[in-house]
Amino acid sequence: MMALLQRVRHARVEVAGRVVGEIGPGLLVFLCAEHCDTEAQGDKLLAKILKLRIFSDAAGKMNHSVQNIDGQGQLGGLLVVSQFTLAADASGGNRPSFTTAAAPDEGRRLYAYFVKQAQAAHPVVQTGQFAADMQVYLVNDGPVTIPLRVSPPDCTPR
Repeated sequence: MMALLQRVRHARVEVAGRVVGEIGPGLLVFLCAEHCDTEAQGDKLLAKILKLRIFSDAAGKMNHSVQNIDGQGQLGGLLVVSQFTLAADASGGNRPSFTTAAAPDEGRRLYAYFVKQAQAAHPVVQTGQFAADMQVYLVNDGPVTIPLRVSPPDCTPR
């Protein structure tokens, strides 16, 4: 399972002109499940995201996590957006292949699982809409953009 994190001042997702998810300061999490991912990879990825120290302290050093973005107990938001295109492989030409992405039903199941776990672990969680044509608006803070990947050890490419 992989994620692309963007530290944001605020972010929102719209579907057909309607806001479906919105946060203030926090993390925009683009999430992609691959074909052999399990809930265990989702749990590991979520734990890493929640503890990742990428928010600045008073000295400007990245010392705080989304669970305490200012060192004073302020919670940051998580905006979790499904994005299978993170699995793109463009090594074989100019048209990307997405063969490592999970099948749609499995991707939906793992995305829903990840969101449910995130909501249980963190009080400020918003989402996009799985498989929808979404418009994502954000103000990247920094900018700080970090890719994360947690892969099962026994995964063989299909």
